[in-house]
Amino acid sequence: MKKALLAAAALLTFSAVAQAQSSVTLYGRLDAGLEYMNGVPTGVGANGAETGFSHRFKAESSDWGTSLWGMKGVEDLGGGYRAVFQLEGSFNTMTGQGTGGGGLFNRWATVGVANNQFGTLLLGRELFIANGVWDFDPFGQSNWSSASLVRGRNWPQSSNNISYQSPKFAGFDFYGQYSLSNAPNWNGNGTTPQGREAGAYITYTTPLFQIRGMYDEIRNPVNGELGGVYDAVNAANAGTNNGAYGYSREYTAMFNLFLGQFKIQGAYQAIRTSGMTNVLPGAPTTLDHEWGGVTWQATPAAALIAAVYHVNGNNGAGNSTIYTAGGSYNLSKRTLLDLQVATVQNSKSANYGLNANNYGTAAATDNPIIGHSQTGVYAGIQHSF
Repeated sequence: MKKALLAAAALLTFSAVAQAQSSVTLYGRLDAGLEYMNGVPTGVGANGAETGFSHRFKAESSDWGTSLWGMKGVEDLGGGYRAVFQLEGSFNTMTGQGTGGGGLFNRWATVGVANNQFGTLLLGRELFIANGVWDFDPFGQSNWSSASLVRGRNWPQSSNNISYQSPKFAGFDFYGQYSLSNAPNWNGNGTTPQGREAGAYITYTTPLFQIRGMYDEIRNPVNGELGGVYDAVNAANAGTNNGAYGYSREYTAMFNLFLGQFKIQGAYQAIRTSGMTNVLPGAPTTLDHEWGGVTWQATPAAALIAAVYHVNGNNGAGNSTIYTAGGSYNLSKRTLLDLQVATVQNSKSANYGLNANNYGTAAATDNPIIGHSQTGVYAGIQHSF
């Protein structure tokens, strides 16, 4: 009996050590709410362009932040090294369905090695480095934010990645990402769904402010160019080629300023292409995008936010500005209520919407009629676990 008790104690001790050396965490976020929007296209003319607009009221998922679930783990390898992995996928809270675009783990599927002294090296699928703007966007991952006026250019995922995150030293840290096209041509030649993608940023952080400089590029998988081929079909249906919004270089400078209860944020992005052909009027080859805003943490639970986003495109694309205000109230550490009111004001040749819609004038894109505005209100609840 005594031997059995000793054996059981030894087994429990071994299990405790194993648990300390290795762990797996399940996590997630559910976001859902109600959305009202006017300036929504309702009709299409003979040329495919919108001919009418109205308003709608609908249940919506992920307007304040992507609904997602995932798991991540770590194993102690000794000598300060750890094996790490992360699996993460998005879904629609209102329907329970996945969003596709990469399968079950469409956001993250990585494995790698981490060390506090040398940094973290990962291989696999990740959010593309352009998502680094979230840290400097007053509305973070809200649908009506820094992705809207560049039609989702800041939001993509990326496969075939090699990435490296440095530790912090003297306030600086570095992050780099390189994504292989997996095609015979280094940049892409139409045989794979993704062209070569790459980027890097450097961040400097102090108690008073934070600044980040970022460069990235997304190449067209068809020809490896930093741009796309526009044609009448794509212009009408916005189905397969988002041009400068999809394939381009991006230069970004951003800042956070911390002033007690207030956080002031701003950024400038220059989006540039090369090698674009058959460019139709209204399809930009360059974009200049900037935003600024302030967050007031009125109480530990309540935050109020106001921001302005602006874009200007060449080749007749026009310019557009989003004015938005909102906030959140934390019911607990993991549950919050959120509210956002926004309007997008387009110049006479622009048709940007509040959502990060594809380029085009077809009603299917959800863009307003050229030269018209679009206004929306969203209220929801978000829970993290």
